[in-house]
Amino acid sequence: MEKTLSSQASDWREGRRLRALELKERGWKQTEIADALGITEGAVSQWMKRAREEGVEGLRHKPPPGATPRLSEQERARLRELLARGAEAHGFRGEVWTCERVAEVIRREFEVSYHPAHVSRLVRALGLSLQKPTRRANQRDEETIERWKAQRWPKLKRGP
Repeated sequence: MEKTLSSQASDWREGRRLRALELKERGWKQTEIADALGITEGAVSQWMKRAREEGVEGLRHKPPPGATPRLSEQERARLRELLARGAEAHGFRGEVWTCERVAEVIRREFEVSYHPAHVSRLVRALGLSLQKPTRRANQRDEETIERWKAQRWPKLKRGP
């Protein structure tokens, strides 16, 4: 059995583009290719133009543009381990991970500076979640608050 271009594709989208090129080379019309692959004629037209200008490589998958990550895959795995130890193990009060705290750990351990807003995307990419600490006064008296809710609040509340 002969190897086709589309069988060498790295993902299904690339395979579809390469299959369109194969069908074009067999003499299929663009409308027929579009119908067969469930795409628009405009997409087929753009792919064929790219294939004429750049060859088969023009239809191959290209990595998304953007800056290279500042943490390697090994460093990201290490970060996951560091966060698993808990916030108190890194000198923070309480076991709550916030963007600022994670950014601080990254700065200390890897000497890489991340904006706290970007840290949330990085942490989600690791499959973890951040917590938002509840802000409460240190001198808060829970017993007094509960007593007020039970006795005073019903008297102040209007309606049934």
